[in-house]
Parts: sequence; structure tokens; C-alpha cells
Amino acid sequence: MSQAQSVHNAQLAREIARRLLAIHAVELRPNEPFTWSSGLKSPIYCDNRLTMSYPEVRSVIADGFASIIRECHPDCEAVAGIATGGIPHAAWTAERLGLPMLYVREKPKGHGKTNQIEGAFRPGQKVVLIEDLVSTGGSSLRAAVAVREAGCEVLGTIAIFTYEFPQAAQAFAEQGIPLRTLSSYSVLLEAAREAGKITERDVELLGGWKNDPESYGRRFA
Repeated sequence: MSQAQSVHNAQLAREIARRLLAIHAVELRPNEPFTWSSGLKSPIYCDNRLTMSYPEVRSVIADGFASIIRECHPDCEAVAGIATGGIPHAAWTAERLGLPMLYVREKPKGHGKTNQIEGAFRPGQKVVLIEDLVSTGGSSLRAAVAVREAGCEVLGTIAIFTYEFPQAAQAFAEQGIPLRTLSSYSVLLEAAREAGKITERDVELLGGWKNDPESYGRRFA
């Protein structure tokens, strides 16, 4: 992956991948694809919200996020969860670091103070965003723009998992926002192969999907 999108720790990436598979937060169906809300045919479905229900898993994730922030963003002054999946993980991470926690809505509320960012913050504050899953990067970057427009500095985004779509890496690079993840699609495929959940032939098919999902989808049209 590019410098704008990278798995932070290879050993942790493998552990996270194995845990996501074990709790069925990630499902792989290479020959019976899922259909996303966008209409895209996908051999993988990721629901990292399930991690909230497994204390050991969410603890490993929060420890991983905290480690990245300590190492890569030591000047971080607040942790912001991206709604909705990033919110609980931001809270657990902020608790470990003793930092303020915020969260960013997809869009401003339509009533009250019409806030898009919840929590106490100040202009110039250095913020790290927390996301549960990165696909194209659109929701993460919209949150980053909102935080910037509020006058804060976005140091980077960290996520549990990425599909490694090239357009996501490009989008983060264009915005100048580093993206680091605990695990990734490539690591997950290897973990699934080692666990006997997919075959070598499946790995080849699945590997091509992230670079050309439309071509993959045409096989099942």
C-alpha cells in the first residue's frame, strides 16, 4: 500500500484478522457474493460493529489504536470517532490515553445547535480520527473536512480494517491525511487461507477483486 494507507504492525494485523474471522465480523463468499447498498458485488462483508460485543477483541483494537497514536501522533490532543462505527472505539482509545473524545456525525443535526462535531474542542486542537472500516474513504474524509473546517488540525485517520481500494489510498493522499490501519484485506485473505476457510484458488480470485471490483461483479451479473 502507499504511504497514505498502511498497516501499522504486521503481527497485530494478523491477530486482528484472525479475531475478525473468529467472531464473524468478516465473512468471505468468493462464489456467492454479497451485494452492497451501492449495488457493488463483493466477496466480502465486514461488520466491525460486532467487535463491541467481544471485550477481548475490542480491548486488542483499543490497545492497537492507542499504540499508533503514541508512536505516530504523540502530539495528539483529542480522539474523534467517525459515526457510527468509530465512536465506541474512539471512546475506549481516548480512555487509555487520557485524552478528550469527540465524535463526528455524517452531517450536521437538523435541530438544536445543528452540531456536526459533538464534544468540547477548540480551534487549533490536534485531532486523530478513528474509523471502523475504510472502503473508498469517502465518509472518513468528509469527517476530516468537517474537523478541519471547525478549525482543528487533523493529524491522521486510523481504522480497524481497510479493503485496500486504490481509490481510497489516492483520496487520502490528495487530502494529505495519513491512513493507518490495524489490519487489511490482504492480511485477512492470508489468515483465512491458513485457517482453511478459503482455497488457494479463492485467494487468487479474491485478490483481484480489490483492484477491479467491477470486473469481479460482471461474473455474477
